[in-house]
Parts: sequence; C-alpha cells; structure tokens
Amino acid sequence: MLDLLPELCDEYLDELTVFPPIFRQFGGQSVFYGPVMTLRCPEDNSLVRRWVSQPGEGRVLLVDGGGGDRRALLGDNLAKLAMDNGWSGIVVYGYVRDAATLATLPLGIQALGAMPVKTDKRGLGEEGVEVEIQGRVIKPGQYLYADDNGVVVADRALPLPLA
Repeated sequence: MLDLLPELCDEYLDELTVFPPIFRQFGGQSVFYGPVMTLRCPEDNSLVRRWVSQPGEGRVLLVDGGGGDRRALLGDNLAKLAMDNGWSGIVVYGYVRDAATLATLPLGIQALGAMPVKTDKRGLGEEGVEVEIQGRVIKPGQYLYADDNGVVVADRALPLPLA
C-alpha cells in the first residue's frame, strides 16, 4: 500500500497524533511502521549507533535532535546497520546525510532535511524517553506509521488496510 496514512486517518483519526508536515522522505522504503523506540540526542548520534546495532524487531527509531540543523544524526553507515538489524524505519527530528545513498536502502527514513556535517561522538543523550515534536508527544511503545503523506502515531497497533 503506497498511501497508508490517508486510509488510517479516514478510519482512526480520533486515535492518531498527526505530526506536522515537516518531514521529508529519504529512505528507499516509503511506507514503514512499528512500535516506537525514542531517543533524545541533539548533535550527538552515539545513542543512534548503539540502538541501530541492536535487533530492531520491526520497530521504528524516533530520534529527537531538537530540530537542530548543524549536524546530521544519521548517515549511510548507521542506516545500513539499522537495515541489517531489522529496524522498520527511522524518523529524525533533525537532519541526515548521505542522502543519495539513503534513497537506495530498503529502509524507511524521514527527517527534516540533509546536512553533510557529522556529529561529535560524546556519548550524550537519553533513551526510552517521552519526546515532544512541535507540541506532539510521543512515548516509547506507541506505534508509528509513515509514508509519503507524513507521520502519525497511535497508542496501539492499528489494523492495516487491505490493498
């Protein structure tokens, strides 16, 4: 299904938190979904590396970089690790790099934009925390759904439309 979100919004809008339309598609897999794991790590992707190196089990990694545009929190090497370890996708409230390579990977990736500068590795950040993106609160364990129409979260796994 290429347009999952319109179908989910038509059927379950009262159960969804709809993200603002600020994210762009970067991965080669445009439709992705799964339980959310959250990270907060402005300008430091040490935690991103740690989590994508672990079994993803179909989850979606939500990286709250505070919307900062000075450093990329995800690049091709970490995206390949995520793909190899079974993550469904990654949403970055911040920036990514290696955009052309990311587009070739069968992994869902959405972010605010591209920035060629890598992060410092200082081991900073928080994991498994409630994050807020422009007034929308996301908690670990919620279910995130994404496609070319945007990003939404729900408190439970929703039945996927047949198509």
